[in-house]
Amino acid sequence: MDHLHRHLAPMSSAGWDAIETEARSRLTTHLAARKLVDFEGPRGWAHSSVNLGRSRPIDGPSPGVSAAQRQVLPLVELTVAFSVARRDLDDLERGATDLSFGDLDEAARALALGENVAVFHGYPAAGIRGIAESASSHGGVTLPTDIEHYPNAVARATDMIRRTGIDGPYGLAIAPAIYTAILETTEHGGFLLLDHLRQILGGPVVWAPGVEGGVVLSLRGGDFRLECGQDISVGYLGHDAETVRLYFEESFAFRVLEPDAAVALHVAG
Repeated sequence: MDHLHRHLAPMSSAGWDAIETEARSRLTTHLAARKLVDFEGPRGWAHSSVNLGRSRPIDGPSPGVSAAQRQVLPLVELTVAFSVARRDLDDLERGATDLSFGDLDEAARALALGENVAVFHGYPAAGIRGIAESASSHGGVTLPTDIEHYPNAVARATDMIRRTGIDGPYGLAIAPAIYTAILETTEHGGFLLLDHLRQILGGPVVWAPGVEGGVVLSLRGGDFRLECGQDISVGYLGHDAETVRLYFEESFAFRVLEPDAAVALHVAG
């Protein structure tokens, strides 16, 4: 039996297709971390932990016997519930194409935000250290108050990474409000600030909900690993005469394998 219980939902295949199409369009925009780190999987719902390749000594079971216990990082499961109006599902069957799935859209945003925060800033309850906190050996770079000077800060960050022997290209995950300001700014001579930053990085500038300030990181591969058990899926909770209650669910673990491959950008003040 599928643990998502989709077979119990009062929804046709057309309804599920519409839900998944809408979810995919929203999630693709908001899942910033997946645009910048290595993604492995999905390995399935039964996949429960990541082998860390280490052990810790423990007391032996009897005299003269030594023992060690393997270390693993358990996957964390994230779930966000949402509802869909049965009237909208009925209209879909009639051929409607202008349906509104506002609750679904908000749930997709919330789930993506949770994943982004865990990857970039950590999730202590799940044993996950984020990229920004792991990169503390560099000391970070403070963003200037004048946005036209952001290229200097980003160039400093890439140079700090490069000096440790870690090559590019590099990417930048940036807070949404800062991304919007970058998008609207042209430097002297009419050169778009966004294009200037891309040239410095040799890679993308990513709109990243959940990021505080920004993070510059190497995209060479092998430094940041997001391991997925179950990729984001939609499951069924229940229904009444007016609504169908559904949920998003995913399981993952995240590891920073090379802390020197990133630099955190801090907002001044």
